[in-house]
Amino acid sequence: MSKLHTIALSTLALLLVLPLAGCGDKKEGEEKAASQVAAKVNDDEITVHQLNFELAKLGNLKPEQAKQAANQVLKSMVEQQLLVQKAVEDKIDRDPQVLQSLEAARRQILSQALLQKLTANQAAPGDAEIADYFSKNPALFSERRIYRLQEINIKVTPENVEAVKAQLQQTKNLGDFINWLKAQNIPAQANQSTKSAEQLPLELLPRLHQLKDGQAMTFAVPGALNILVVAGSQAQPLTQEQAKPMIERYLGNAKKREAAAAELKTLQAKAKVEYLGEYTEAGKEAAPAPAAAQSAAQPATQPAANADAIEKGVEGLK
Repeated sequence: MSKLHTIALSTLALLLVLPLAGCGDKKEGEEKAASQVAAKVNDDEITVHQLNFELAKLGNLKPEQAKQAANQVLKSMVEQQLLVQKAVEDKIDRDPQVLQSLEAARRQILSQALLQKLTANQAAPGDAEIADYFSKNPALFSERRIYRLQEINIKVTPENVEAVKAQLQQTKNLGDFINWLKAQNIPAQANQSTKSAEQLPLELLPRLHQLKDGQAMTFAVPGALNILVVAGSQAQPLTQEQAKPMIERYLGNAKKREAAAAELKTLQAKAKVEYLGEYTEAGKEAAPAPAAAQSAAQPATQPAANADAIEKGVEGLK
């Protein structure tokens, strides 16, 4: 039992047992039963175990917070139980949509519980694995940077997308490019953000890491062309010792995902699954991603002139 459970249980047990101390005519079985019940709501009981389950969601509490938290959570559970009783009385529990929601929740809880059980005893990554991951990912650790990014989303059509790309290629100043977009009545929206290396998608980071301040890269997505500009950056490297907890978590989670995927593959191999009617396509293998999607980001051939020009250009979209 965790420290939190112990605190909550001992607090409630004390509150529930003390009133019984002067009742010598109570039977031992009755005292034991009463100590396991935190509240009664009409004919229903809320047990200490149910209360502790909800308290566990709050994380570790200080001893002086345990009693107050237990009382507040218990009051909420009582109110919830009153609503549940009324819902059952009004036969809401038989509503088709409610039944579907209950079944969906049951499937999710059971599947997650199985995966947690399967991955609970995964071996922690060793020092050699941690060192290998550290050395193979300089953009995350030894050469880590904080990026000040400008993202420009351009709405394109099949008719003008090539013209937009061509103009981007030949324009040396991002401000001039944005003015060209305005003149062509091509919608564009700008956003600014500051993100550390670990906050960026892992598939994007290596390519972004190669860019210098003021350079840009483009993304082709359906119906839009995105430009991501490194307006500025600051080096903030991490040593292997500093990075070790992050790497352990990442590699540990990766092992769990691999174990879960292996189990699912085994279950799929043993099972007989049929997709019927209009859903037969769902059972077929997904088609390979288009070439444009596979090369999700390509560095722009012409970098922005400098950070000032970038910021002025982006301001023009606001």
